[in-house]
Amino acid sequence: MLGYRFSQYTPPPEKAKSDFERLLKIFMQLALITSGNVAEALQWLTELDRQYKLTTDNYGIGDFVEQLKREGYIDEKGPDGELTLKPRSEQHIRKSALEEIFGKLKKTKGGDHSTFHSGRGDEQTTERRDYEFGDTLEQISMTDSLRNAQINHGLDNFFMTEDDLEVIESEYKSQTSTVLMIDISHSMILYGEDRITPAKKVAMALSELITKKYPKDTLDIIVFGDDAWQIEIKDLPYLQVGPYHTNTVAGLELAMDILRRRKNPNKQIFMITDGKPTCIKQGIKYYKNSFGLDHKILGKTLTLASQLRKLKIPVTTFMLATDAYLKAFVREFTKTNKGNAYYSGLQGLGNLVFEDFNKNRRKTY
Repeated sequence: MLGYRFSQYTPPPEKAKSDFERLLKIFMQLALITSGNVAEALQWLTELDRQYKLTTDNYGIGDFVEQLKREGYIDEKGPDGELTLKPRSEQHIRKSALEEIFGKLKKTKGGDHSTFHSGRGDEQTTERRDYEFGDTLEQISMTDSLRNAQINHGLDNFFMTEDDLEVIESEYKSQTSTVLMIDISHSMILYGEDRITPAKKVAMALSELITKKYPKDTLDIIVFGDDAWQIEIKDLPYLQVGPYHTNTVAGLELAMDILRRRKNPNKQIFMITDGKPTCIKQGIKYYKNSFGLDHKILGKTLTLASQLRKLKIPVTTFMLATDAYLKAFVREFTKTNKGNAYYSGLQGLGNLVFEDFNKNRRKTY
């Protein structure tokens, strides 16, 4: 017998995407950039079609819009027929963001954030150990225990003792509460650079990752400008920058209040920003200074960093700027909090967030 013969294998060509699928991918990106403004996204799509011939004679933008309605991606509301995104579109945007930014999760076994403690945890392993007093019936491996009894006592007079029992080893999984702070001050779109769209995309990818892969974890999202407030995951595609200063203190105070109520042992704050703190609230009035690092604002920001350190809540800052004096502020803030800091370009932001999120989840602070 000569055995098996192998020859060169040419896989079948990948099935081409339909016209609808190709246009849908572009439309979802435009919907994110326009903060959920369907009409504006379709105007951009029409202009792109005019320049780059995205459609064919058999399938035009009008056909695409009708199919979006039929398949539940957009809806017409009001007497003027205003087009709005439906929940299916919001979910599609989050899923696309996850695949784009955290796609490497499919290629790695990392990210399970297990601890080094074994015992009566919530995740079974392939390990086996001898039965110990206190182990439950659910932990016993019946197949292995029966095999041991047969080997130790034979088949003719079969019986089982405590020494024959084997237990399936399990391990504890850490749970993490994360607060993601997103800067929506005016500087996030200043000088013609769109920084808010990558920030939204990272937030949606992180939310999809946690809800699908780590359902026991919590993710709270905060936006901060002159003030800070909490938003829901479904609000992310519609997030817009406003005519705001940067009240980092308000964001940190709200994050601290949220995490105090969480019972998970691991707590962390991710802050995506592109500038220095320029605003604090004193009573009903705002104290603002956009002309450099104000000593009064800086002092209160560093005080909060110290309080968070005492609560064992690290802050990871993703600074979307490289100015020397901003780096100096971030270094001082990070040193006070004993957290982490990254000076990220827009392209690498998603991978940095994932790497730090994954690393921190393996800790118990």
